[in-house]
Amino acid sequence: MEKRRKIELLAPAKTADIGIQAIIHGADAVYIGASHHGARAAAGNSIEDISRLVRFAHAFRARVYVTVNTIIYDNELDDVKSLIQQLYRIGVDALIVQDMALLEMDLPPIALHASTQCDIQDAEKARFLSAAGFSQLVLARELSLNEIAAIHKAINTPLEAFVHGALCVSYSGDCQAGFMAMRRSANRGECPQICRLAYDLYDGLGNKVVSQKHLLSLKDMNRLDYLEEMIEAGVSSFKIEGRLKDEAYVKTVVAVYRQALDNILKENGDKYVRSSLGISEYFFKPNIKNTFNRGFTPYFMKDLRPIDLSSMDTPKSIGIPVAKVLKCVGNSIKVSAKETINNGDGLGYFGDNGVFSGFRVNRVERDTLILRKPVELRSGTVLYRNRSVRADAELSKETALRYIPVHVTLRRISEDRLSMDVCIISDNTTACATIEYAAETAKTSQYEARKRVLSKLGDTVYRLEELDDRLGNIFVPASVLTNLRRSAIAALDYALAASYPYEYRKCQSNDFVPLHSGIITRHDNVANRLAEQFYLSHGATSIACAIEVDTPSQSEEVQVMTTRYCLRRELGACMRTPAATKLVSPLTIRSANITYRLDFDCKNCRMKVIQLPR
Repeated sequence: MEKRRKIELLAPAKTADIGIQAIIHGADAVYIGASHHGARAAAGNSIEDISRLVRFAHAFRARVYVTVNTIIYDNELDDVKSLIQQLYRIGVDALIVQDMALLEMDLPPIALHASTQCDIQDAEKARFLSAAGFSQLVLARELSLNEIAAIHKAINTPLEAFVHGALCVSYSGDCQAGFMAMRRSANRGECPQICRLAYDLYDGLGNKVVSQKHLLSLKDMNRLDYLEEMIEAGVSSFKIEGRLKDEAYVKTVVAVYRQALDNILKENGDKYVRSSLGISEYFFKPNIKNTFNRGFTPYFMKDLRPIDLSSMDTPKSIGIPVAKVLKCVGNSIKVSAKETINNGDGLGYFGDNGVFSGFRVNRVERDTLILRKPVELRSGTVLYRNRSVRADAELSKETALRYIPVHVTLRRISEDRLSMDVCIISDNTTACATIEYAAETAKTSQYEARKRVLSKLGDTVYRLEELDDRLGNIFVPASVLTNLRRSAIAALDYALAASYPYEYRKCQSNDFVPLHSGIITRHDNVANRLAEQFYLSHGATSIACAIEVDTPSQSEEVQVMTTRYCLRRELGACMRTPAATKLVSPLTIRSANITYRLDFDCKNCRMKVIQLPR
C-alpha cells in the first residue's frame, strides 16, 4: 500500500504564548522568530520562550520551526551560527531560511526549510534547492494549482504554500522598494510597507488619472475553498501568514482551517494523514470574517489574469457591513442595522473622498449610535464593523482544549496479577505503556468505579476515550488505581518523547544543474562570502551582490519590485485588450518624494516597478 502523505497546518506565532494557543486550536506546526534574523524585527523571541513552546508542541507531536530568514552580513555569520546551535539544543524541528550561507556553515544536523524569500517560482529553482539539502520548500504565493502540480511532479521534497493572510505585492524576497526609499530592507526584517502607501497615477501625457489610491495594496489571501485541490496538486504544508498578528486572530484562523482540513482528511483517509496528534475541542464559533482583513482573494490559484486583487481604497481592515446611516446629527447617528451593534464596537466608513475612516461607539440607544465626538455622514453611508467588543471578550477567554484520546485496557495476566495498558492509537502514531499490579478479589463489579478514577486525566494532554475492563470482580483500591494511572501516563509520556520523530538535515545531492545558467543576480540576495562560496561551488560563473551590500546611488533607475499583479489589468486597461488605450504609456505612480515607473512584461504577465532618480 502506498504511504499516506502527511498534511500539516502551519500557524504563525508572534510569541511563545500565541504559538501555544495555535497548537491548542489545531495547528500541526508553528513558525516563530528567534531573537534576531527572523524577517520580522518586531517579533523576536528568547531561547527560553522558544524552548517552552517546543516542550508544549512536542507533547502533541506538533513541530516548531524557527525563522532565520533574513540575509546575513559577513560580520554576523558567527552570531547566526551560535543562535542555530542553541536552537538545535532545545529541540527545534527546523529552520526556515533564505541565505545560502547556512548551507556552507558547520551546523548541527537540523532540518532546513527554504523560505518564501527564496522566491521559488518554478521547477528549476525547486530542483536546485531540493538538491542543496532543503527538507521543505515554501512556494511563491503567486503560483497557480497547475504550477504547483508541475513542481510537485519534478521533486520529492514536501511543498509548503500560503493559504491565508496578508499578501506581498512583489515576489517575496525580491522587493527592494523599502531599502531604496528608506534604507529599511524587507530582507532584513524591516519592511516599511511601501506597497500600502497612497499614490497618484500619471499617464504618459503627464495627466493625473488616479488620485491618492493605494494602487499596490492587495487584499488578503483566503484559500479555504481550494484546500483539497491544493493537496491534490502536491501541497503538504498549509501556511497561515501573520507573525505580527495577535492571539485572537491566530485562534480564529487556525480553528477555521483546522475544521476544513479535518473534513478533507476524513473523506480521504486512505491517501492523506494529519501530521500531529490530538483533537481540538472549541468553545466558540470561529468566523474568518471577524478577523483583520482587507477583503479576500484566492490570488492566482486558478486564474492567471485575475482582477479585483487590490484594496485600493484603504490598506486597513475594513470588516463586515453591519448598518446603514439613516440620519447623522453631531455625535448621534440613527442607523438601520442588520446586526447587533454593541457599546465599544469599532465602526468604519468610506467618506466622500474615498478615504476609510472610523470611530468607536460610545453607547447604543435602540437604533441610535452615540459617539464621543461629532462626525459628518451622509444618509445611506454603509458602516463596517472592524472591531467587535463581544468577539474580543469571547476570544480573551479559554476558547479551546486539545487532547489526545487514549485507550485503557485492564486485564488479568495471572491468578494474582493484573496489568494496565494505556495506548494512543491514531492515524500516524501508536504508543503504549503497561503497568502491572498484584490483584485481590471483590464481591461486586468494579467497572464504574474504575472508570471514574481512570478518567481523571485533567492535568495531562490525554483523555480517556475507551476503557476495556477485563477484570470483572477483581478489586483494586482507588488509591492504587490512581497510582497505576499516573505511572502509566508517565510511561506513555516517556515513550512518546523517546520516539519523537525528529527530521534531520538532508544531505546535499551531487545532481546539481547551475541555477539561472550560472548567472546569479542581485535578485538572488547574496550578502556574504559563504553565500557566494555556495553558488560558486554549484556552477555559478557570475555573482552580483544583494542591493543591501552593493547599493545603487539615488541618481540611478532601480527595479525594486517584480509583481504578478498588474495595475493596468486591475484598472481595466490590460495591454492585451483594446481597452489598453484608456491609459497612455508610460505610467508612473508618485507618493511624497518617491516616483516609480511601471513597466509591463506582457509576454510573461509581469509588472516591474522601477524607482526613478530623485
